[in-house]
Formats: sequence, C-alpha cells, structure tokens
Amino acid sequence: MGEQANIFLTSFNRIEKWLREELGNPRNMGFSQMVRRLASRPDLLVKQYEDDLLQISQLRNAIVHEQISENFIIAEPNQWLVHRILTIETDLMQPEKVFPRFSKKVTGFEQTVPLNELLKIVARKRYSQFPLYDKGRFTGLITLRAIGYWLAKESLKGSVELEGKMAKDLILSDGKASNYEFVAQDCPLIVAQSMFKENGLLEAILITKDGRPNGQLVGIIRPRDILNI
Repeated sequence: MGEQANIFLTSFNRIEKWLREELGNPRNMGFSQMVRRLASRPDLLVKQYEDDLLQISQLRNAIVHEQISENFIIAEPNQWLVHRILTIETDLMQPEKVFPRFSKKVTGFEQTVPLNELLKIVARKRYSQFPLYDKGRFTGLITLRAIGYWLAKESLKGSVELEGKMAKDLILSDGKASNYEFVAQDCPLIVAQSMFKENGLLEAILITKDGRPNGQLVGIIRPRDILNI
C-alpha cells in the first residue's frame, strides 16, 4: 500500500473515531450513518463537509475491501484528496474559535451617563454597538438602530428633549427577543454563525472569557463580520 493511501486511511480512522465519540460510541452504526446523524448538530462542522465525507467513505471502502493483494490497491488517493481529508479532520476536531479572530477592545458605558454626552461620544468615536452597565452588571446593548428607534418614538411626542435623559433610556423593552448574546472565548465560530442565522434580530455577540454577561469583554461579533468570513 502506498504512502498516500496510508495517510488517507489513518486520517479516516481518526475521523471515524471522533464521529463515534461525538455520538456516545454507538454500536452497529456505520460511518455514513454517523455523518448524516451529526450533520444536524449546529455546533459541529459535519454538515459543511457532509458530501465530502460520504464520498471519502466510498473511497475508503474501495481501498480496504477491494484490495486484491498486499502491495496493490484498487485506488490510490492523490495528493489533493490527502490534503483535503487532513483539512477536514483538523476543522472537525479543532474548529476555529471566536477568539482571537474577533478580539477587540469594546467600550462599555455606565447606564446613568447623560444621553447628550453619550451621543457626542458615539458621533466622535463612530461606535455602532456598545454595552451598558450598572456598576459592573450588564444591563443591555445599545446600537445605532436602537438610538434611531428611540429618537423616532420621542419625536412623536413633539420636539426631542435630551436634557435629563440617560443612556439607560435607550434600552428597548418592547418584549421582543434580545438583540445580543454572550459566548465564551472558546466558543466555536460555527456556533456564533448559527446564532445569527437563527435570530434575525441579533445585532451583536459579545465575547467574555467565560461567557458570563458580567465578565470582562474581550471581543464582539457583528452580522457583517460573519458575512465577511
């Protein structure tokens, strides 16, 4: 058996072992069935590589079950295919995390900061999303959409008066789903992608070391960041 085939089969065996472990080591379940079962998991990249894995399985079966002699196999994987299976193996078992790709300094504000002062900072710094806190406790995420919505609603009452208003007045409380989510820095990137797909109102995913809202912010993911991947 050639070196390419050995590398291919070794990688295939590692992938098969990983699939089985993800399913809790089921008995009497073939490779293709495990792939199809795990393709529904949003926290894994199996769906992305489902077709590749099923075709790779066919080649593996040809190599193993149709070998006609010790030194001759019916199909020898080419260099491209060997590189492909090794790439798939790495992506499945060591998926990219949200950190450090989306590492970024995120500026938060105390919720009692005067609204007119906050708007000046937003205009000067060109912030589009920023979290609010109440003495270190996260209370909400303010975005340019939220500011625009608040200004439009206030204008229905007449002239918009900023005097006496605070940042916390911008927090939307209309009963809709939250426009933010928190994840830990070791969260797989594919999970963040799924969050945006499942929640059309999601405007930002905030990253803390442990995923807790009151933890230290180490990054932020916006919808356009996902689209740019």
